[in-house]
Amino acid sequence: MNWHLVFDVFGAASAFAMTVLVYRWRIEKSDQEAVAAFSSGYAVALVFGAALGGYGLGTLNLILSDVPGIGRSIVGALAGTIAGVEIYKWQRGIIGSTGLIFVTGFSTTVIIGRIGCSLSGLEDQTYGIVTNLPWAWDFGDGLTRHPVALYESLSMLAFLIFALISLAKRTPFFMKNGFYLLVGFYGFQRFICEFFKPYGTIVGPFNLFHLVCFVLMAYAFTMIMKDREY
Repeated sequence: MNWHLVFDVFGAASAFAMTVLVYRWRIEKSDQEAVAAFSSGYAVALVFGAALGGYGLGTLNLILSDVPGIGRSIVGALAGTIAGVEIYKWQRGIIGSTGLIFVTGFSTTVIIGRIGCSLSGLEDQTYGIVTNLPWAWDFGDGLTRHPVALYESLSMLAFLIFALISLAKRTPFFMKNGFYLLVGFYGFQRFICEFFKPYGTIVGPFNLFHLVCFVLMAYAFTMIMKDREY
């Protein structure tokens, strides 16, 4: 059984359903500016950025870790998506966040998809370093390791609950900055998780994804502060 594929498909379907439901529930009539920004050009920028960032940074990380093959990375896809969409928005003169609609869907994808990563064993390249903690997993080589993919899944479950509560209350700050909060939180928890992975480092104890996560956190903070001006 290809557990990674099964959970990827289930995660994608669940994320789509969550996005549609939340859009109709809370976003359709409360975020018209963001809805109006969507177009075929926006979609192309989003998809191209996600593919370039996901496969590009995922593969580069494997190269830096002396692992052959083509890699995929969620954090890389997120970074690439942001870059692509921000360039598109800059060219079109679009100001403000357009990402609120993607918050619950992205969280759902990570929650479900990372379970598939955990069940896929060593070949998935998402296992953690060796540990003797009670919840450590044997991914197939007889060693017990940090189940870092599950750490990420649980972290994003907590954020999804927070997001749904904020949407239910239509919290003004969240309605305006929900996507940036997602990016900042995801970047932070992923930054911490990277210390428990055996990836090749670039600067001191920091690997490629540490640096990407730092950029994501800086982006989120900058955009939240910038939006206060409008």
